[in-house]
Parts: sequence; C-alpha cells; structure tokens
Amino acid sequence: MKPFAVLSLVLVTFIVLLFRPSGAPAINAVAPAILTFDDPLGRVTTIDVNGPVVEKGNPFFDASLGSNGRSCSTCHQARDGWTVSAPDLRARYDASHGTDPIFRPVDGATCPNDDVSTPEAARKAYSLLLDKGLIRISFPIPDHAQFKVIAIDDPYHCSTPTQLSVYRRPLPATNLRFLSTIMWDGRHPTLAAQALDAANTHMQAKEPLSSDQIERIVDFESGLYTAQSADRAAGMLDSDGARGGPAMLPAQKFFIGINDPFDHNPTGAVTNEDIFGLYQPWHRFDDANGQARARASIARGQQIFDNRPMTMIGVGGLTDVRNVNAITVTCGTCHDTPGIGSHSINELFDIKTSDPEQRTPDLPLFTLRCNDGSIHVTSDPGEALITGRCADINKFKVTSLRALAAHPPYFHNGTAATLADVVNFYDTRFIISLSDQERADLVAFLGSL
Repeated sequence: MKPFAVLSLVLVTFIVLLFRPSGAPAINAVAPAILTFDDPLGRVTTIDVNGPVVEKGNPFFDASLGSNGRSCSTCHQARDGWTVSAPDLRARYDASHGTDPIFRPVDGATCPNDDVSTPEAARKAYSLLLDKGLIRISFPIPDHAQFKVIAIDDPYHCSTPTQLSVYRRPLPATNLRFLSTIMWDGRHPTLAAQALDAANTHMQAKEPLSSDQIERIVDFESGLYTAQSADRAAGMLDSDGARGGPAMLPAQKFFIGINDPFDHNPTGAVTNEDIFGLYQPWHRFDDANGQARARASIARGQQIFDNRPMTMIGVGGLTDVRNVNAITVTCGTCHDTPGIGSHSINELFDIKTSDPEQRTPDLPLFTLRCNDGSIHVTSDPGEALITGRCADINKFKVTSLRALAAHPPYFHNGTAATLADVVNFYDTRFIISLSDQERADLVAFLGSL
C-alpha cells in the first residue's frame, strides 16, 4: 500500500465513523478499505465502508455464474471508477489478444452475428467497445408506442423496425446511494432488478441468480464510494483546506429531492447553489507556481459550475414540462445532488446528445414518426424505448460527476472523447460564452471530482 493510502485510510476511518451527520446512513464499525489507481489526470480512489474493497467470494466477482466468462466486475472495473474506459479496454484487448471476457459477441460486438474468426474481423466487430466503451443493448419497440420506426441507417445491420440495437456506456457501480434513477433510461426500479437483468443478459447466466446472491451484489456495490483523489498538476485534492477525494462521501446526506431547485425537496429547504463546495480555500492561490495555478484553476472552475448562468432552450423534460421555451439555469440545476452532481429526483432530460448533429458515422440513425405526424431523427431514442411515449424520445438520466477522469469517453454514447469535449458541447449547445481560460478552468474542476 502506498504511503498516501495509509494516511487516507486513517482519515477516512476518522471522518466516516466519528462525524456521520444526521440523515447519513449507518456505517459498519469496521475500518473502511481503500483502493487506488492512476488515471489520465492523476489518481482515483475508492473506499469501501464495509471493507475490504475486493471481497473474496462476493458474486460481484464470480465469473462462474455466467456462461461466457464474465462477472459484474468485467464491465465495472475499480481502476476505471467502476465502469470501463476506452483506453483501458484497448489495453485489455491487446494484452489478452481479444480473449478478455468483455469481448463477447452477445453485446460486446456491434451485432451478435458479427464475424470474429480473425484478428482483423474481431477488432472490427468490437470497434464500438474499443473506441468508445459502448455495449450493445437491444430493445423491442413497445407494443403501444406512440411512434413507428420508418427509416434505419445502421452500419451494422443489427436493427429492424420492431427491434432496435443501441450502444451505451456502462454506468459506474459506485456511489449508488445517491441514485434517483437506475440506468440511462430509468428502466429498472431497483438495484436488485438491475443486477438480475445484467446477469441474465450480459453474463448469460447459467441460471437465475438467487435472492441471496443479488442481495450480496447490491450490498457490495452500495458500500463503494469513489472520487478523484489526486491531480497531477494540483496534487492531493484534500490538501490546504480542500475537501476533494472520496473521504467525505460516506457521510454525505442524501434523500430523493434533496436540493432540487423546482420545489420537489420534501423538506421545503431553499436550494443551495453551491453543489460541491470542495475547493473554496484554493481561491487564495495565485500564479506563483505550477501547483498554485492548477489549484486556482480548479477553484475557478467550481465557481463557474455553481454560478455561471446558461440558457436552456427546448430541453425535453425540463422546458416542455414547465411550459416554457427557455429557462436560465446553472450546471447545478440539473446536477443538483450535493457533493455528487447527479439529479436528485427521477427526471430524465433530452440535451440533444442523440441528435443527428452529434451522431458519428459509427453509430446508427433512426427516423421515428409519431402518431401526431412529427418526425424525430435520433441515434438512440432513450427513455422512449421503455415508455413508448414520443415525449420521452432522446431522454437520458443525469449521471454522477464523480471520478470522471477515470472513465473517458463521456455521454451515454461516448461521443465526447474528453472532458474538454464535454465542456465545449455545453458551451455551444447552451450559449454559455465561456472564454478559453474559463473552459480550461471548468475542465480542471470536472477532472478533480
């Protein structure tokens, strides 16, 4: 164990066990365990309040439950913030010569019947997984859908008018206590339902998981808290008064509606616009040296996130349900969960990440005609594939912002290769008018989470 990890373990134990605020969950009276990995921007750390992090015998790591060599951990890697990153997938492919269990035609390939008989064919079949970390998911059009699929532009010929294949990033299996919505399209009501479905589909389980196995998987996941802990330029993210890293997460208060800005907070409390509040002490740093500049940049980025207004126009799930065309918000309006940045109630939004303008040639494109005659062109209909409602086309959940640096690329379809691409998308889409320095500051802040 590295020296900083030993110190972190002591601090985590002290904070979690002694300073748990009212409303935070009870923590087992055991020393939390920690696991840390280098990532592209520095270091990512997980603490497991139930310790140890890699629990021997937990079905989360049991590949024998499936028929294709996979376990839950195949697609939820600790070093990738408990999901997968495209760079790490390419390294896994090269190291295993394509035999790593994640490379299975059932959903790792662009279509289950893809040719994987030669190295060249296999690399082509697994291109979306290797390039963007995308897993294929197949959905039937709901029986009573308000739309029909009238055209398909699919480079893989894996969709039909009644059954669509879409490609999405696996979501992190950590910080799960802060979820208001499970899966990109909100299709699972509980973590137990998600675990059972994942075992049956992605692992091709030999037989249904028992209730005990599901409970143990959910308990394990629910004890994990992950965040960026060190930045290559700024250093340790919990130094000099800052509160970065995962140590404070187990004590973070959460309930459905907490801090919601649209009157869904059951306590009626006034919304706190300072969603994270981690790096205020770093505002005092100037440009004296490289580390000071990096810390000041992160602090400025946090201020932009919390306070910079933007105008959202035509955002499904936000403007339409409030009968307005435009609404002035900040990043924290949608990423409102304190300390995490997920959305605190079950609302999904269409921010146009599935629009034709954002589509890359390696993704399919579907044309839908709704019963009212309207036409929608999309690379992934999102929630509408579950509800059948035209109003839900292109809607996806707001994800947690923790440990972003560990798992590029971003958005449900991996179309943002870097955090800079994410910031540029929002800056353009919602006319924030960020300067070059402000974009760099916001990228630095997001990378510190």
